Amino acid sequence: MKAKAKPVNAQPTLLVDSEVVRQIRQHARSSSKNEICGVLIGQDRDHRIEVAACIEGQNAEEGGAHVTFTQNTWEHIYAVKDQNYPQERIVGWYHSHPGFGVFLSDHDTFIHKNFFSSPGQVAWVFDPHSDEEGCFGWVDGRIERLTRIAVVDRRGGEPAEETGRPEPVTAAGGDSDAVVVRRKKQESSPPRIRRLDPQEGTTGNETTGNELSLERLVANVFLYLLALALGFALSWYFFPRVEVLPVMLDPRTGQLIDVRTGEVIADSRDAKGGSAERSAEQPHSNTADPNKPDPNKSGQPSPTNPSGKKGDDAKPN
Repeated sequence: MKAKAKPVNAQPTLLVDSEVVRQIRQHARSSSKNEICGVLIGQDRDHRIEVAACIEGQNAEEGGAHVTFTQNTWEHIYAVKDQNYPQERIVGWYHSHPGFGVFLSDHDTFIHKNFFSSPGQVAWVFDPHSDEEGCFGWVDGRIERLTRIAVVDRRGGEPAEETGRPEPVTAAGGDSDAVVVRRKKQESSPPRIRRLDPQEGTTGNETTGNELSLERLVANVFLYLLALALGFALSWYFFPRVEVLPVMLDPRTGQLIDVRTGEVIADSRDAKGGSAERSAEQPHSNTADPNKPDPNKSGQPSPTNPSGKKGDDAKPN
């Protein structure tokens, strides 16, 4: 009989170690706001993908809705792989979606197509807020969410025999319900970050809030005063200033009076007009009248008239 041919478009079977699942969850819960990433280490045999370990993507470019493998991230991944898993290969990658479900975004699809394009490589997604998780892989040349996933506990099959571990004991002098459990290795998930409701604030927080409000108020007042002083300085230097001077007028003539001396200030226009009038009235003020006796020449005979006669002879007949 001929063996049945495997369908080409059948989804691969994914076997994931339980320790790998625990490490992925712990890594994702360490950053509840930004995405984290890493790679999956294992083998790909006969349409069967086995994930045995994972390596955290250190120095990755992490954001609230994206994550990117940097050059430093790949250097760290290959250094750890060559040292701890030399016989294994990279069979996929994992990253977190903090608070927005399990799917592959356009950025995630770009990473998977360009860096994990082998048919035996998968993409594991975990939401640390809702604890939802899923895996995507290559099926007939396209990326689909896988349904055939199994979590394997490699410690399964251990006999339930005496292990030498102490039983829980009751605390001395305490209540019978108080039990002290001693463990060699305690595995606990990291604490989740929760926003504090303003109504849940304690007295200390209220005091701190009041102090911050007072400091903010003082800073605002100082800034306003500084801006006001700067505005006054700029207006003093850049805008024209008006100076008011006292003026006194003569009530009779309406002329200006000097405040310091009390004398009337002559108007320059009046002074020019008066001088012009005086010059017009006396055009020959500097020319001596020939008929007018000169006081400086007293005792001398009077000048002759135009006819050349002196004294009474100058009078007409």
